[in-house]
Amino acid sequence: MTKVHSDRLNGSIDVGESFRTLESQYFQGHEVTSFAPLKQQGTLKWVRASRKPRMAFNKIDYFFEPTAMWEFPPDYEQSPEMPFKLTFVARDTVRIQIQTRLRTAAAIPSVMLDGEIGIDESWREEKMEKGYRWSNECGSVELELAPFRLIFRDSKGRVLTQTYHHEDKPSLNNTYPIPFSYARSISDMSHRLAASFSLSPGEKIFGTGESFTALNKRGQRMRLFTRDPLSAQSPDMYKPIPFFMSNKGYGMFIHSSAPMTFDIGQDYDAANTLYVDDDSIDLFFFFGEPKQLLLSYTAITGRSPLPPLWSFGLWMSRITYNSEAQAREVAAKLREYDIPCDVIHLDTGWFEQDWRCDYQFSSSRFDDPQQMINDLRKDGFRISLWQIPYFTPHNLFFEELIEKGLVITDNEGNLPTGDAILDFSNPEAVAWYQEKIEGLLDMGVAAIKADFGESAPIYGRYHSGRSGRLEHNLYPLRYNKTVAEITKKVTGDTIIFARSAWAGSQRYPLHWGGDAENTDSAMHASLRAGLSMGLSGFTYWSHDIGGFVKKSPESLYRRWLPFGMLSSHSRAHGAPPKEPWAYSEQFLKDFRAAVQMKYRLMPYIYTQSYLSSEAGLPMMRAMFIEYPQDPACWMVDDQYLFGSDLLVAPMLEETSERHVYLPKGKWIDYQTGEVYEGGGWVTITAGDIPIIVLVRSGAIIPQVEPAASLDFVNWEEVEAVAYSADGATCSGVFYHPITRKLVELEDRRVNS
Repeated sequence: MTKVHSDRLNGSIDVGESFRTLESQYFQGHEVTSFAPLKQQGTLKWVRASRKPRMAFNKIDYFFEPTAMWEFPPDYEQSPEMPFKLTFVARDTVRIQIQTRLRTAAAIPSVMLDGEIGIDESWREEKMEKGYRWSNECGSVELELAPFRLIFRDSKGRVLTQTYHHEDKPSLNNTYPIPFSYARSISDMSHRLAASFSLSPGEKIFGTGESFTALNKRGQRMRLFTRDPLSAQSPDMYKPIPFFMSNKGYGMFIHSSAPMTFDIGQDYDAANTLYVDDDSIDLFFFFGEPKQLLLSYTAITGRSPLPPLWSFGLWMSRITYNSEAQAREVAAKLREYDIPCDVIHLDTGWFEQDWRCDYQFSSSRFDDPQQMINDLRKDGFRISLWQIPYFTPHNLFFEELIEKGLVITDNEGNLPTGDAILDFSNPEAVAWYQEKIEGLLDMGVAAIKADFGESAPIYGRYHSGRSGRLEHNLYPLRYNKTVAEITKKVTGDTIIFARSAWAGSQRYPLHWGGDAENTDSAMHASLRAGLSMGLSGFTYWSHDIGGFVKKSPESLYRRWLPFGMLSSHSRAHGAPPKEPWAYSEQFLKDFRAAVQMKYRLMPYIYTQSYLSSEAGLPMMRAMFIEYPQDPACWMVDDQYLFGSDLLVAPMLEETSERHVYLPKGKWIDYQTGEVYEGGGWVTITAGDIPIIVLVRSGAIIPQVEPAASLDFVNWEEVEAVAYSADGATCSGVFYHPITRKLVELEDRRVNS
């Protein structure tokens, strides 16, 4: 029987397994049988095939073999012809929609897309011997009719990628690569698509969401299925995103929420096969270099709005502060030790019983939560609260949610798991949930931690009328949206703190990297994940500084801390203790210095955040985003650009120096002032703060005197520090135009 789901609850799904079985019936995209050039739409003929065992030279392989229809009555098609369509939606973007059924479910508005998709008139059509070509200054798309083929070329006519036809057969084994095809399951007649594209020698692929594995996805098999991996060092992902980009100058987005598997040259080195657990494929193809690709992708799925200024400060947390006394004590000690901080986060322990989310402060451990929030706010602190959309049987709301029909069920109307899981596809469930959150925000709570969300049952029945096959991956996006919208309504701020995501979730910042181990390798994996997330359309990202699972070793925590400070958002969180005074006196000083560094750089960070939000760029950037013409930058995964002008190289091991790759030009050490010549690898010793931070020569880095809270910063005295090629710096007090404008907006929002 065709295996389509995992053999364990919410286990990751490999959609490509459907294309390995003898039982499946295969239909391979063969030829275009009709095409209307003015409408750019037609019909595609699919020829039948089966896998058949072949013994040769004492081994057996399973080849594709043409097969005759054996169905009754004989009204079915031997080679079905199904609709497909091309739409040129922007000067650098083409949309390809291919169906495998004549009748499909009624379309509903996509939660992934941000607004209407337009039509661009710049594409010129011409008839070719084998079909049609559409081109403009960005590149061209060719449609060959028989055999069916799509070929994408850059503006110079060089092939970027093209589809594989079953007649290509570059290998002696005709299943390599899997041709552009679909598989029909013997168990339920469902269809799954394999969109197979060529990979070039030396081609590299990046993106696919918050992936902890190697930054270059070439040679990997990516399972795009939201799952809590309980780790930052496995192939599973909290935030898979069906978008990727190539160093060849193109990107692709699969507009679907179905489980997917991207086999990026693992089964067959020259093929990028996109397996989609759906009976149609809606693919956006983008032309351009990384910045343009992100701009174009986020034009379709939305960009990250600028979060409030206070959110860029330190968030102090652990598992878990569970009383008013603890929260007040932590806040007092942060001020006593002169450590800037803007947020105190209360995790799973602010309820009467830990983890049992009822949206009420514990009456036995919080004497007056309203007064606590008010008092901490006066001292520059905001409160963030944890919660969860899963309700255990002893939860106060368990029966109510079931009786009101606000939860996900199975096909018999029962709970598909032990919990009552809120169904965010149900507007009534959204309203019920937002009412609970609104009460907390009205008290003055500044942010809600939208934890979990990865485990929506794939066998569930949803209010939307769709199965878990399409709702599982969509659940995080609906969840993010629900929390963000009520927060925006009550506070005016666009801010959540979420762990799970799908395409479009970048519209609801911010997200963090989940439960990282307390190891050097987990720190590196978290860095890769942040870079990969930024290459998937997300501007803002955070991670648990020092690791989550156990008490952070002091040496690791000390090195991880400045990496955390030079991420867009900074949260110390995990198994206790996380407070710096619980470690050595030297660590306390190091902690203070690293946090003050971020607060000093806040005018730069806030300005770069504004510009990044506008352009769909990440704050934490893979090197090739800024330097796409430098081949070495496509190879580096252990350093990054923070905004456009700061190069950051964390200390991933307990050592005082490390190799850093510097693009051409001069670079000035932010801590020591030493100048380095770019264009190669340089060994650099870290400064007093255990991280390497270099400033691009010629950059002006606006800075400010650190304060206990961003509420207390003197924005009238922002200092412009210019870093020149000869190493000299000059500075002066000035009004940085973007920063000043944003601070004025922030003041107006707070005062109102």
